[in-house]
Amino acid sequence: MAKDLYAVLGVDKSADHETIKKTFRKVAAKLHPDRNPGDKNAEARFKEVSHAHDVLSDPKKRALYDEFGEEGLREGFDAEQARAYKQWSQSGGGGRAGGFPGGVRIEDIFGGTAGGFGDVFGDMFGRRHPGGGGVRGRRARGQDVEAETTIDFASAVRGATLQLQIGGQSVTVRIPPGADEGSRVRIAGHGAPAPMQGGQAGDLLLTLHVKPHPHFRREGDDLHLELPLTLAEAYHGAKVRVPTVDGGVTMKVPPRTQAGQKMRLKGKGVARKGREPGDLYVHFKVLVPTSDDPAVAKAIEEIARTQTEDPRAGVEL
Repeated sequence: MAKDLYAVLGVDKSADHETIKKTFRKVAAKLHPDRNPGDKNAEARFKEVSHAHDVLSDPKKRALYDEFGEEGLREGFDAEQARAYKQWSQSGGGGRAGGFPGGVRIEDIFGGTAGGFGDVFGDMFGRRHPGGGGVRGRRARGQDVEAETTIDFASAVRGATLQLQIGGQSVTVRIPPGADEGSRVRIAGHGAPAPMQGGQAGDLLLTLHVKPHPHFRREGDDLHLELPLTLAEAYHGAKVRVPTVDGGVTMKVPPRTQAGQKMRLKGKGVARKGREPGDLYVHFKVLVPTSDDPAVAKAIEEIARTQTEDPRAGVEL
């Protein structure tokens, strides 16, 4: 039985987007594989929580899930056709011969992959198909197969087309922009073969893992970057190049910038289909010269003489 994604994430079904986002960050931080090396249970829970967040944080996916469950998230699923079937079924049409109303074909509801739909609709609409003249006589579809792969940070954020070797077969996988740790991609027709001749193969359900980036980190759709500055750039101010998802941009660093200060580049974060793009937060890191040149040491001493205030004043528990 499929797990309730709300229960997996630990939120109420009425939870708003901000609550879902905050809850995911809190739970994911505790379960992240980097914090639990070798803990298979934490890793499995992290995948479940990431999948739940991917669905519930997307208004369209969440609406489909609320109405149809996990089946509503299948690639090619036709919600209108499913609603028509539901209405026909609840009106007693399930016991009559002659097909569905309005030309609805069961294959259309699932984008041409209708195998196993008797059980699907039994679960979705709380009914069982009659024994005679029913839809169970159609050729069964092959089972879905699950696999995992690891992609780099840039491919997850920007999207990519990858050629992977999975189960001995070459598979073209299109990663949508904004994919995250635990996101799942469905590749139609690359699952197990049908048990009977003429049936359709199942799908491949690919779970994505994302390699950490040495400079960027991600929080939801926002990105964070630590950007080094020289002492001169921090003191005088400067125009510096900042890498973003869409390529490098120029940012004006204000004079007297301190280490740890940050600036926001609006809309330069993760862009996912149907959602406003996130932002990029640039955190400044001031680099201290490592040279042992006496001239450098003398210059630092001169700077120290001009700094009369206590830099640690007010720092207390």
